[in-house]
Amino acid sequence: MRKAIVVGSGAGGASVARELAGDFDVTVLEAGKPFRPFSCSMSILEQVRKSGLFFDEREIRWVFPAMQIRKTLEKMVLVNGIGTGGTTPIATGNALRLDHDLKQMGIDLDEEFRKLYQEIPVSTDHQQHWNPVTWNLFHICRNLGLDPQPTPKMGDYGRCTHCGRCVFGCPFGVKWDSREFLQDAVSRGVRLVTGCRVDVIVFEHGTVKGVRVKDRFSSRFIPAEIVILAAGGLGTPAILESSGIPCSSSLFVDPVLCVAAELKEAFQNTEVAMPFFFQRDHIMVSPYFDYLSFFFNKGWRKPASRIVSLMIKLSDSNEGGLYRGRVHKMLTASDQRYLEEGVDLCREILGKMGIRKEDVFLGTLNAGHPGGMLPLTERDATSLHPSALPENLYIADATILPKSPGGPPILTLMAVAKKISTRIRKHFAT
Repeated sequence: MRKAIVVGSGAGGASVARELAGDFDVTVLEAGKPFRPFSCSMSILEQVRKSGLFFDEREIRWVFPAMQIRKTLEKMVLVNGIGTGGTTPIATGNALRLDHDLKQMGIDLDEEFRKLYQEIPVSTDHQQHWNPVTWNLFHICRNLGLDPQPTPKMGDYGRCTHCGRCVFGCPFGVKWDSREFLQDAVSRGVRLVTGCRVDVIVFEHGTVKGVRVKDRFSSRFIPAEIVILAAGGLGTPAILESSGIPCSSSLFVDPVLCVAAELKEAFQNTEVAMPFFFQRDHIMVSPYFDYLSFFFNKGWRKPASRIVSLMIKLSDSNEGGLYRGRVHKMLTASDQRYLEEGVDLCREILGKMGIRKEDVFLGTLNAGHPGGMLPLTERDATSLHPSALPENLYIADATILPKSPGGPPILTLMAVAKKISTRIRKHFAT
């Protein structure tokens, strides 16, 4: 069998590894360590917050190493997971199909989504456990004609304990994440190497020969006949550029801004994250307790149980990139306008709960869905292979998405990864 290296174990990487198992000699290289859910008491962290020791979002790794936070040159906070499962263990488990732009390009993922719905439990069972504030918000949005929809979730949410730790790794195994696919792949012979960071792709006469990796004390070469990059929308471009393959300045990040207020007995901190959503022009809105703002934004110095918050997720413009190892990302005037319209709409919704506009406060602008720096074109629709890449180098993460999907991309990325795997098997398996 031919040797295949998959770089990254998130939504795309785990899916590719599972699909190629048995047809290739597959090794998954993961820069992080095995993921462990956050176990520290939230009440203890609230006390630390009161002490003023939390002053920079990057400090989160002191207590939760699986969450990596960096800042753009413009000071926007970027969040991603580092460890087995990539960002999926700290995501909110949403199962939204967001392939409209891909379909317009001629990329048909119907079969891949059909298979995913068979392989992953998806439901809205969490709705039966919503607290009164969530129901109130849902009915307000419905009465305003916003067409709110319960968010389909990956996992067994009938067992949800409402611990409020969705974004810290579900400690009860309720939420599905890509480690399930990864474990299946390993059981079928795939090798998983953690703590192994890929520096560059190694080429010879225009063909990929393997990768150079760094582990704790050394650098070494690992040969392969095909390499699939799935290190994420920032990790993959960094590897490509270090390898001499330039990426475009077309970065999107799906910025998030929360609009919040103090409300007695809100208990949103113990609610399932993003229980329902609605969409408007370039934005998605959903109830969401923003722990990042809660711990690091001075405007959020209220008891966790007394904060009600609505998240605005922006489908931003493709403008930004990497600059000397740093991320450059600036919101355009139209991006700012869509955000402001979203803030006004959230204020209106909270106003229906009796909250005055002057009592509303905003969260920290942050983002967790980077991509778009080597986007597929209509010419690539059949191959799913950007023309700038050697024949035996593929990408299976958000780097190849042409635009911001405007919402949680995990399910869509897995569908893309499935289709890419089919292509790889067809052209490279022996």
